[in-house]
Amino acid sequence: MSFELTRDQLEIREAILKICARFGDDYWLEKDRNGGFPHDFYAAMAEAGWLGIAMPEAYGGAGLGITEAAVMMQAVAESGAAFSGASALHMNIFGLNPVVVFGTEAQKRRFLPPLIQGKEKACFAVTEPNTGLDTTRLKTRAVRTGDHYVVTGQKIWISTAQVADRVLLLARTTPLESVAKPAHGLSLFYTKLDRDYAEVREIDKMGRKAVDSNQLFFDGMPVPVEDRIGEEGKGFEYILHGMNPERVLLAAEAVGTGRAALARAARYAKERVVFGRPIGQNQAIQHPLAKAWIGLEAANLLVLKAAHLYDRGDACGIEANAAKYMAAEAGFDACEAAVLSHGGMGYAKEYHVERYMREIMIARIAPISRELILSHIAERALGLPKSY
Repeated sequence: MSFELTRDQLEIREAILKICARFGDDYWLEKDRNGGFPHDFYAAMAEAGWLGIAMPEAYGGAGLGITEAAVMMQAVAESGAAFSGASALHMNIFGLNPVVVFGTEAQKRRFLPPLIQGKEKACFAVTEPNTGLDTTRLKTRAVRTGDHYVVTGQKIWISTAQVADRVLLLARTTPLESVAKPAHGLSLFYTKLDRDYAEVREIDKMGRKAVDSNQLFFDGMPVPVEDRIGEEGKGFEYILHGMNPERVLLAAEAVGTGRAALARAARYAKERVVFGRPIGQNQAIQHPLAKAWIGLEAANLLVLKAAHLYDRGDACGIEANAAKYMAAEAGFDACEAAVLSHGGMGYAKEYHVERYMREIMIARIAPISRELILSHIAERALGLPKSY
C-alpha cells in the first residue's frame, strides 16, 4: 500500500503549478477586489489541455481519473489561487460527467470538444431558492411542445452563469403529484443559456468575486429535445453521477487552500520578530500551525481514498462526503490559524490570508451542508435511522 503520488501524478502537479506561477498574488488580489472572470487564467489552462483532464480521449480529453483531477485542482488552490482559481475550472472537471455517461454519441461529439478546448463555458443549474437541498421537490418545469421543451422557473447559487454559454439544467417534466416517487419525473438538459429567455442576476457575496454566483430566472426558454440527456424523467439519477466527483474535487481544493494559508503563516512566523525573537519560536504560534498541518494531511488521505474508490468503480459516497467534510474543516482551521498567526496583518488584504479565510467558507457550505453530510454518514455508515 502506497500513500505517495505516482510519478505521473507528480508531473501533473508540477505542470499545473508552473502555469499558476504566471498568475501570482497580485493577479488574484486584483480579481478579489474588482471581480471579473479570470479569462486569461482559464485560457492558459485550456491551451495546455487541462480542462478535459477527466474527459474521454475520443473527444479531446486526457482520459485520466478523478484522482488526477484532484491532484490538479489541489495544486491550483495551493498555488495561492485558492477557490478563485479552482472554481473557474471546477465545472469542466465534473459537471458534464452525466453527458459522458448517459449522452448519445452525437451529443458527446457536439458538447464535449468545445468545453475541453475552452471555446464554451458551462454552468450547473440545480439548486432552487425554495427547495435548497431537497432536490427532488424542485419547481422549475420543462413542458414538451413538439420538438422542444419550454422551461420556466428559478435557480439560485449558479456559478459562472454570467459568462456561461451553456447550462446543465435539471427540471421537472412530470408533475410531482403524478409520479410514484419524488425522484421520478425530473429530466436533465445540456443546452444553450438563451439570455432572451433567461435573466442572470449576480449575487454580491462574501468572497470569490472572480467567479460569479447568480440567480437565474427562466421565462419560457425553449430547449430542443435533442439537448435532453438520456431518458425523460431520469435526470435525478443522472446527476448523481457527478455528485461524488464534485465532493472529492471540492475537498482537494479545500486542502490546497489550507496549505496555501499554512505556507504563508509559517513564512511570516519565521520572518516576524517581536521581543527579539521570531514569533515562530513561540509554541503559541507553533502548535496551532502544527495541528493545522496534521489536519490537512489526514484530510488529504481521505480525499485520495475517495478518488481511488471512484476511479476503481467502487461505491464511494460515504468516503466522498467524509472527505468533503474533513477537508473543509481542516482547511478552515488552517486559514483561521494563518490569520491569527499574522496578528493584525492577518486582517490586511495585502497578506492574502484573509481572502483564503473568506473563500474556505465555500467548502463548509456548498454543495452540501456539514449537517447533511453527518446525517448521511450516520445513516449509511452507522446504520442509524434516516433523520431527514
